[in-house]
Amino acid sequence: MTKSTFLHLRFPFSFFLLPVFLFALAVSASTKYFEILWIFFILHVLLYPASNGYNSYFDKDEGSIGGLKHPPKTSKELYGWSIALDVLAIMMGWWISWQFAAMLLIYGLVSKAYSHPLIRLKSMPIIGWLAAGIFQGYFTFLMVVLGLKDFDGLELIDWQWQLPAILSSMLLMGSYPMTQVYQHEEDSQRGDITMSILLGVLGTFYFTGLFFFVSNLGFLYYFYTYFDWMTALAFQLSLLPVMGYFFFWFLKVRKDERRADFEHTMRLNLISSLLLNVFFLGWYLLR
Repeated sequence: MTKSTFLHLRFPFSFFLLPVFLFALAVSASTKYFEILWIFFILHVLLYPASNGYNSYFDKDEGSIGGLKHPPKTSKELYGWSIALDVLAIMMGWWISWQFAAMLLIYGLVSKAYSHPLIRLKSMPIIGWLAAGIFQGYFTFLMVVLGLKDFDGLELIDWQWQLPAILSSMLLMGSYPMTQVYQHEEDSQRGDITMSILLGVLGTFYFTGLFFFVSNLGFLYYFYTYFDWMTALAFQLSLLPVMGYFFFWFLKVRKDERRADFEHTMRLNLISSLLLNVFFLGWYLLR
């Protein structure tokens, strides 16, 4: 594997999607530690990097992308590795169950449809936004629960699992346009009309703020109704630094839209992912 391929797989970027896995783990309260590590490896070392690599291969970005400020040139090797990691993820997922493996296959197909030029969901602002939010949030949450609880699939329709799965998507659907806010020029040159381009720079901030507020109310209701007020309060407190940084950055962008850049975006992603990961992991260990 060349250095270029390794960088484009963006293994560290999986950290930003870890909150969904940890949320599902905490809600399931599973103590099957081997399965927990197995599923974590499949998602964060195989499935997500495969998706990153496939996306990079067809985008061929020259400007900054998520997790890479200066992406190197891509090669056919990157395409081969992205397919190989996808296949390995499905093979390993079959050990959990055929249903889990099937969900891995579906996720992989959707991620390819997002980037492949024959379909390219990324060029469709609403559909691309929905696909990313639903499959990285709702779908992945239920996939993890399915793997940890030995369900055959029908049990997942229970509101006990549906509500947190929906909340996972709401968080991602709010934050996803923000990950595109610094890529307007390059996406436009390629002909991709992303959700952030559709909203505009300031519109992206307003949209993310609104979604964050609504999803936060949903989490407040969920934790208070299904658990206790202490958990609901702890979740709110854990997000205060995220809200503080978001507002601080927003004020900068209002004065100069050039501040909607790669560095600020990655910093917001890091702060929010870190605090959510700490909260969900701590909640799981203390339950």
